[in-house]
Amino acid sequence: MNEITPIETPEGRPARVRKPDWIRVKAPTSKGFNETRKLMRDLNLNTVCEEAACPNIGECWTKKHATVMILGDVCTRACAFCNVKTGMPRKVDTNEPQHVADAAAAMGLEHIVITSVDRDDLADGGASQFVKVIEALRRTTPSTTIEILTPDFRNKHEAAVEAIVTARPDVYNHNLETVPRLYPTIRPGARYYASLRLLEMVKRLDPSIFTKSGIMLGLGEERLEVHQVMDDMRSADVDFLTMGQYLQPTPRHAKVIDFVTPKAFDAYAAIARAKGFLQVASSPLTRSSYHAGEDFAEMRAAREAKLARQAAR
Repeated sequence: MNEITPIETPEGRPARVRKPDWIRVKAPTSKGFNETRKLMRDLNLNTVCEEAACPNIGECWTKKHATVMILGDVCTRACAFCNVKTGMPRKVDTNEPQHVADAAAAMGLEHIVITSVDRDDLADGGASQFVKVIEALRRTTPSTTIEILTPDFRNKHEAAVEAIVTARPDVYNHNLETVPRLYPTIRPGARYYASLRLLEMVKRLDPSIFTKSGIMLGLGEERLEVHQVMDDMRSADVDFLTMGQYLQPTPRHAKVIDFVTPKAFDAYAAIARAKGFLQVASSPLTRSSYHAGEDFAEMRAAREAKLARQAAR
């Protein structure tokens, strides 16, 4: 862990927290970044890269990788860690699925990540829009592998998950976000065990779909609590674990309790691999979709190697 160093105003009041060197990134200025931004604007698409103020946006957009956020840019929930706007969302855009597919084609994506805001106002939580996006991608860019990062579909997740699984994304991601003890303050609109059941349900419906989940560190969680989350994920047969440093988007959001060192992230990764995850991404700048394409290729190879070892016995 790393102590937080506050930066004081001239009046002596703490204004913001000084980030350690290992999570400072340069402001994006490249040609590729600007081209990606223009494409998203031209197709009227939102990205979680912008809405969640991701620190990796410069690197990813320069490489023309973007995580599309469907179902608008207004969320029906107000999680303490998230920078996405809260309110009453607009009507679902019927052109959005094809626009997502067009963006994937224009960027030549081999792997795409699709996420969304929470849409508790919709009867299916927005599941049908995920299905339509998957279908549009299969028609337009059939060689592109598809990773989805869904909300928990509160009170409707069984039918919602079943519909999405039937559409067969390559990776189904749903983040637990933090340890159970912190849910009331960090993720008050969700339930830890409901999210676990969602991940378990995906595997039960279609074991061939890779499952993925992630947590943020630095919110005050204890080491053994993180280990327990790993065990819970493995009990749900989750294939891929991501762990990254929580960064406070604005003063209104949950505070960073500590900055976890790269060495500590490496230690967590070693424990996660020992617990049997096919793939682990653990570093201060790790986010759900960071290097997702490369990680997917490694995870698929790891599964094939595991199956080959089992067949040889």
